[in-house]
Amino acid sequence: MRRRHTLTRLLAIAALGLPFTLPAAPAAATPATPTRHLSDVVPAPVETHPDAGATFRITPLTVIRTTPGSTAAWQVGRHLAGTLRPATGYPLPVLPVRSTPLPEIALLLGGADARVGQQGYQIDVTRHGVTIRANTAAGLFAGAQTLRQLLPAEIEAPHRQRVTWTVPGGRIVDHPRFAYRGAMLDVARHFHTVDEITAYVDLLSQYKINYLHLHLTDDQGWRIQIDSWPRLTTVGGGPGTGVDGVGPGFLTKADYQAVVAYAAARHITIIPEIDMPGHTNAAQSTYPELNCDGVAPPPRTDMAVGYSSLCINDELTYRFVEDVIRELAAITPGPFLHIGGDEAHATTDEDYRTFMDRVLPLVTKYGKRASGWNEVTQADPPSDVVAQFWGTGTTNADLVDAAARGNKVIMSPASRTYLDMKYDANTRLGLRWAGLIEVSDAYGWDPAHRVSGVGEDAILGVEAPLWSETLRSLDDIEFMAFPRLPAIAELGWSTEASHDWESFRVRLGEQAPRWRLQDVNFYPSPQVPWI
Repeated sequence: MRRRHTLTRLLAIAALGLPFTLPAAPAAATPATPTRHLSDVVPAPVETHPDAGATFRITPLTVIRTTPGSTAAWQVGRHLAGTLRPATGYPLPVLPVRSTPLPEIALLLGGADARVGQQGYQIDVTRHGVTIRANTAAGLFAGAQTLRQLLPAEIEAPHRQRVTWTVPGGRIVDHPRFAYRGAMLDVARHFHTVDEITAYVDLLSQYKINYLHLHLTDDQGWRIQIDSWPRLTTVGGGPGTGVDGVGPGFLTKADYQAVVAYAAARHITIIPEIDMPGHTNAAQSTYPELNCDGVAPPPRTDMAVGYSSLCINDELTYRFVEDVIRELAAITPGPFLHIGGDEAHATTDEDYRTFMDRVLPLVTKYGKRASGWNEVTQADPPSDVVAQFWGTGTTNADLVDAAARGNKVIMSPASRTYLDMKYDANTRLGLRWAGLIEVSDAYGWDPAHRVSGVGEDAILGVEAPLWSETLRSLDDIEFMAFPRLPAIAELGWSTEASHDWESFRVRLGEQAPRWRLQDVNFYPSPQVPWI
């Protein structure tokens, strides 16, 4: 209680601009995890300039100072304080003021190295404080995640720790290689709850992932409320849906908006996907009129693909599609709406092109930018459509032609980024049609050299999809995503020149104490020297 009163008096003195002497902070125990270095971070920073004589220590008197008048900076400060308070037990007030004589962690908009751009940041650590500068709140948030990794791993423990909370001295200048660094979660094959999705968001945000693509519909289930077609969820997402009939459930519009808001607070943008014209059995088994013969096919709970197709020459199809796009766009503040387009084997090439010619303009009509799996390039889409490459090979003529026309590409090669693939033949979960993917496989490729003829200038970024045929819980999600997700995150953020497996596997191994303290159910790959 006395310490709290001391801090209150000092804050009042600081507000008056009067000089004072800081009392000595109470002694604390030595951290249980090894001393951190500026270069220990995942993803690897662009530049680090260590200064061994400038270590900063967080104490009960430390404050978090943010740019005056900036709600966005204050919100990042509040989120950081919420991360640090449970472990330290310190009050860490968030103060939107120009200066304070107290030891501080400052989150400031402006004044950073010119190279940081719209998503990067600069961190300066001296004995007196930590200053994170960026041009945007997204950059400040990225810097705050780096600061989190520079602290002892015990910062992740949800109770007070007797630890010396030190930050290594020096400077970091950091910015992403690609603007888009994504993950995908399939909630159609097996439904995952709001709590499970937001828990995944928390983990993604720690590694500077800035997009979460939600695969909301498929043959086995429809998982988003559409008022114009209400049985899509009550029947198409109801009991008995999902692979093996054990994954029922759906997101109401309120649920979806809650996920969007939660992710936005962590600078992650949600991208909804409605897969079509194939992968539509959940809708067609619910509404017979969506079938060319007017007969509803039986629900499917198996893992087969390529057998369903909307009725391409029926105007009702486009009324249905427009209703879905209109309602989903209205509750999606982000710029993208994903229309799927993959594995439409039951749709002829001519019908596929007809469908895309009708549907892509609808996405634009409702204020969104269309994205789709790489098959959309077969329809010569407008140049603002983003193609997501998921193939296992290194050539794709349609993709090359689209890139030449100006279409941007997201790289998700299945044999490198599909987090639902088994690690090895003994992995309990997952599939293996794209191969076994160990951590070194997930890390051992380069986005700008994966598909011949699709170079750096054509690439918007990378994404790690996680399909849910074999997943049933958050533990399953974590096991398949970690430690491979941070490998994909580093490919999206860090420079090509910094790509080094030996460095990465050591830095990755140092994440283990954090994951254990967060109860992350990660796969202990034998390729990584875990601490």
